[in-house]
Amino acid sequence: MPTTTITSRPALFADWRLAAQSIVAFWMFYLVTVLLRGLLGPDAVSAMNDRVINAIVGIGLTALIYLALRTFARDGSIRRMAFVAALASLPAAVILSALSIKLAIATPMTEQQQITTQEGVAIVQRGNNVRIVQGDGNELEVNLPPVEQIIGSKMPRLIADGTVTWYFLFAAWCAFFIAMTEQKRTRAAEARVAAAETAAHAAQVRALRYQVNPHFLFNTLNSLSSLVMSGRSDRAEDMLMALSTFFRTSLSIDPSADVSLAEEISLQRLYLDIEKVRFPERLKVSIDIPKELEDARVPALILQPLVENAIKYGVSTTTSQVDLIIRARPLDGGRMQLDVTNRIAGTDPATTPTRPTHEGTGTGLSNVCQRLAAHFGADADCRFGPIPGGYTVSLALPVSDDD
Repeated sequence: MPTTTITSRPALFADWRLAAQSIVAFWMFYLVTVLLRGLLGPDAVSAMNDRVINAIVGIGLTALIYLALRTFARDGSIRRMAFVAALASLPAAVILSALSIKLAIATPMTEQQQITTQEGVAIVQRGNNVRIVQGDGNELEVNLPPVEQIIGSKMPRLIADGTVTWYFLFAAWCAFFIAMTEQKRTRAAEARVAAAETAAHAAQVRALRYQVNPHFLFNTLNSLSSLVMSGRSDRAEDMLMALSTFFRTSLSIDPSADVSLAEEISLQRLYLDIEKVRFPERLKVSIDIPKELEDARVPALILQPLVENAIKYGVSTTTSQVDLIIRARPLDGGRMQLDVTNRIAGTDPATTPTRPTHEGTGTGLSNVCQRLAAHFGADADCRFGPIPGGYTVSLALPVSDDD
């Protein structure tokens, strides 16, 4: 049966709040700067009224540009957004330029303005009336035609000049908004990458953990089969009970969760109880965990493959008694070391040569090292190798008692 993948798509105007805030802030900044300059002029009140109208209309036109960006550049690519912004800003600039000129023409000049030349000639204007007063007192009064009539032929040129100014103003907002949009998209992408890395990390830890289970189950069932075939049914029954307790405990743990070192050791005791049924004479277990490290957090069942290998390659391959030692000790820098060692009892390190005691695939050991690296990164260390009469694995990891 074919499957259909449904991908969520962001809402068309999901960023309208960002757009509204930036538009209002942009035009308020424009209004403040222009009005401050207008206060220095002779007709400040009229200038302020005109600029407020320009700002209000500018807000509306910029909102239309935003609608165009979101309608015709839905893919969100910077190139497409810049192209749509460039086209949409042009008619908006023409409209605002024409409006500005109309407002300037329609605003009546209510205050008298006077200019005196170096020759002492005063030019006084009130509205369309202009009086030229010479130094000897002679006056010449002229009534000018309406402004529309004076600049009518130059209107297209004036609108074109104003369009250039307003176009760059709209383009400045578009550049700002596109930059903010891209920054927001980049942050969202970084958040998705971080979430994906976290999910991948958790999946890797689970995968490494699940690889160990079949190996352990095979070894345990093989041991149980040997007991049954050899007629040791009483020991097989004890082993089944221990196996049931171990699986009930271990399978209830989240593979990616951390447990306290005391809980981890308790799980290993359950497993070793199973193996003691199989090797009652050959297996001697010694566990040394300092009180201050019992609450330290470790990956669940991190010691399981190491203990398995110690049994498989250290105990089952010899008829001698083997000491299996699990030890923890604190290290400098807020770290601790966990050692799992198997060694033939009575071995003298000074006289016994060091040589490999087994040839395995290394799957369990490599999984432990990979789990530590995935969980703690460079803060963890995994070392292993043969020792006189046996083998040892040392794990160094940070000490943390946080759940």
